[in-house]
Amino acid sequence: MTPPLDGISEATRRGRQLYDQGLTTVYASRYDPRFSWCLYVPPGLDEPGPAPELIVSVHGTLRDMAHYRQIFVDFARWNRCIVLSPLFPAGVLGDGNRDGYKYIAEGSIRYDHVLLAMVDEVCERYRFSFDRFSLFGFSGGGHFAHRMLLLHPHRLWAVSIGAPGSVTLLDPQRDWWVGTRGMQARFGLSPNLEAMRQVAIHMVVGGADREAWEITHRENGRHWVPGANDAGATRPERLEALRVSLAAHGIGATLEIVPGVAHNVSGVVEYSKAFFARTLAARRAQPSA
Repeated sequence: MTPPLDGISEATRRGRQLYDQGLTTVYASRYDPRFSWCLYVPPGLDEPGPAPELIVSVHGTLRDMAHYRQIFVDFARWNRCIVLSPLFPAGVLGDGNRDGYKYIAEGSIRYDHVLLAMVDEVCERYRFSFDRFSLFGFSGGGHFAHRMLLLHPHRLWAVSIGAPGSVTLLDPQRDWWVGTRGMQARFGLSPNLEAMRQVAIHMVVGGADREAWEITHRENGRHWVPGANDAGATRPERLEALRVSLAAHGIGATLEIVPGVAHNVSGVVEYSKAFFARTLAARRAQPSA
């Protein structure tokens, strides 16, 4: 569905058709214009069919937001989904920090609130209601995705966590971000285990994604906390530690390790799309759908 077109000029109508459908232009968020978003809006959403769903695709440290939108275009076109790709720039506070969004909070910025505001803006613009959405993130986006799961499981119907460099385990004996101790004080939220059990959770990483130079935390580093490297030396090891941590609390997750693939989103995203396809089919088959 396009934004409302009643009572507007022909030029405005054509502009919306050009910039608000298909691969859209990039919009600054009204909530905080330091951050922006773009969409893929497939044709035919006005036609009869299942209610559209929203897929949020979160970039890694390179911030190639357009690519993270593009990798879901085929899926979205054939599954009646809108793709939202946010941009969280590096160095928002002027300090060159490339990692702020990965850990949800940076200074006074709450990146979870930024994303939820973007979702609200899309709902308003296109007159859809996305009370729950699916979330994909790779590398830095994988950091963000699994921490959104910890904070806002009630807003997600599925999440695919791709190759995060570090993970937050469901461990109340360890301080945030290694564990969940202090989450309530920091974010005003504690893990809602029952809500997490209602989310379809997928993890994916390349079997050859074993370089550790970028993900090994060192004392006095920006995000150093005790135990920062305890979940494992490599990304596959850390994702497995996250899976085990969730399983210990009765939260199921599927982990796929893709043979021969290094740290490359293109090598793993097809597994995420297959997961979303299965989960979406099951979701739409439910009587409430």
